[in-house]
Amino acid sequence: MTETRNRRLWWRHALSFLVAPVTMTVFIPALIVAWADIRLPAYDSPSTIGLLLVGCLLVAGGVGMLLWTVYLFDRVGKGTLGVGEVMGQPVNLVVHGPYRHVRNPMISGVVAILLGEAAIAASGWMLLWAATFFVMLTTFIQVWEEPHLAERFGEEYTTYRRNVPRWLPRITAWEPQASRSS
Repeated sequence: MTETRNRRLWWRHALSFLVAPVTMTVFIPALIVAWADIRLPAYDSPSTIGLLLVGCLLVAGGVGMLLWTVYLFDRVGKGTLGVGEVMGQPVNLVVHGPYRHVRNPMISGVVAILLGEAAIAASGWMLLWAATFFVMLTTFIQVWEEPHLAERFGEEYTTYRRNVPRWLPRITAWEPQASRSS
């Protein structure tokens, strides 16, 4: 309890959440909608109703995954999704919950939200934003995040990276202890 109070992460959580996921899933899509003058389709056909339902499921699943991963960063990682000591980056490598199946479930959640928004709006512009975001984050992850995590967590991260795929989830959850004993 004292450790958490001393870290005062609540404002760091709020700021990192606003800077990253909210900017990518709310502010930038709102700018695209305004710039491209996107109007929601008339949901009066099976195809547009199907897009709406798929979009809502993707957004709900993405928000759920995002909240779950932020919770794990706080409780297990003892930090936020921010980068650097000021923003409270996690002090522990998070290898719980969805992180036992895929290395980037937070980004998968954000991409799901963006794809859901594109489906709801039936917008190619929104779909293009989702693809652009994914390419940018994939590049960032490969160029900066993975080397940074390897430096910070050493063999623990290297073993994790060998056993858990970046994007396509494992069917079975990875058991860190099982890898150490083999």
